Amino acid sequence: MSTRPLPIAAAPALLLLAISVWEVCAARCDATAVPAPDAAAWRAAAAAVRAGYRPGDLIVFAPAWIDPVGRYQLGDLIPLEAAARMDAARYARIWEVAIRGARSPDTAGLAPAEAEDHGGVAVRRYERAPAIVVGDVLERLATATSDGPRPTLELTEVGFAPHRCLQISPPPGRAVRIVFPQLPLGRELVGHVGIADVFTRRDVRSPGRLDVEVAGVVIASAAPGVDDGWVRFAAATAPGPADVAFVARATDANRRICFAAEARQ
Repeated sequence: MSTRPLPIAAAPALLLLAISVWEVCAARCDATAVPAPDAAAWRAAAAAVRAGYRPGDLIVFAPAWIDPVGRYQLGDLIPLEAAARMDAARYARIWEVAIRGARSPDTAGLAPAEAEDHGGVAVRRYERAPAIVVGDVLERLATATSDGPRPTLELTEVGFAPHRCLQISPPPGRAVRIVFPQLPLGRELVGHVGIADVFTRRDVRSPGRLDVEVAGVVIASAAPGVDDGWVRFAAATAPGPADVAFVARATDANRRICFAAEARQ
């Protein structure tokens, strides 16, 4: 039997597989009330999505614990960048596949342009103007400076969901300041932050903290706890380039703080 390590390209697929297995095992619901993955209702709902799907569309499922069932039917239309997205603001068209009248947080406040029901599995299509992104910290890591450990770009688990984010583990009691010089800004800086890795969240229960500074002034802060998942922060900004700093803090070792942020028009 071969003992060669798995190629690094397999890591994202294994992460999504592990999260899917957890979702199946941890879903607190009556499984008999969910149509089976190969049931006629699910096949009809998936066919409706496929008939209208365009490259670049986002597909979401509601409630969240039906994700494994939805991905069984439509996973080939959910690329890694969509599955591990920061949020849904970049997407002009969203397909929502839902049961029991549930809605995804990604469609909050939107009215469907089209809605169908397939034996209890609802398919709704939403359309809206997407966010215009002028600066993304994930794409500018090479230009960033740090006065402590450098963050790494990771595809990791936060709140039992995959996220592509910058991960930093600050030394206990010491802030780590990560600066993105002359980051293009729009009218708003939007981001999310959370604590990565279910096992360290189990063993280390203290929260993390992330402050966001523009030109030395704190404009947003978040203190995600181990049960908070992917926490949003946002602040108004003046358009134009500026030095933007993300200051991470933790009271315990191995606190894996993961964040992403975009400057939007």
